[in-house]
Amino acid sequence: MATRDPDRKRQQLMEAALAEFAEYGVAGARVDRLAKRAGISPGLVYSFFAGKEGLFEAVYEAIAEQTVDAVPIDADDLADYAGRLYDAAAQYPQVMRFLAWYSLERAERPVPAIVARSMDEKIAAIEAAQQRGTVTSDKPAGEILALVLALANMWQHHTEDVGHLVTDAQRRSVITDAVRRLVTPDEPGSG
Repeated sequence: MATRDPDRKRQQLMEAALAEFAEYGVAGARVDRLAKRAGISPGLVYSFFAGKEGLFEAVYEAIAEQTVDAVPIDADDLADYAGRLYDAAAQYPQVMRFLAWYSLERAERPVPAIVARSMDEKIAAIEAAQQRGTVTSDKPAGEILALVLALANMWQHHTEDVGHLVTDAQRRSVITDAVRRLVTPDEPGSG
């Protein structure tokens, strides 16, 4: 007799949803195709997540939580942080495709609480590093964070018109060097 394992089915559904949404976005994703990928009945999508929209949000929140845990900020070494973000993005291209769809399809929605909280914590960490003198105070911490995140992810959404300008092997060092130059405080008397 088969045993029911709702946690396993939920996890299978989340994994299938990541693949489906990364390929098609929420608008193009189909519940029947998603359920087939997960090896479950389409009705379970609605049972677990109140439909495709709820599942899309659940996948986003899971990615956000995993990223915060897997790539913690080190505000005293933002260049290394950017490099680790780049490494994670390169290791999980499907996640980056999902996030591209998310930003296109959810641009007008409020930022999910987990993301807002994480950003606030990162800004506070950068402000503390600015107080310690390890990060420049020339720009507000929020601007610095936005620039670090943009630089860390710049190669994930490039097109071939710029993709050929820097080799794959050089991309990480281009990012870390740029972030280091951006955040390093000026030496006294150098301004």
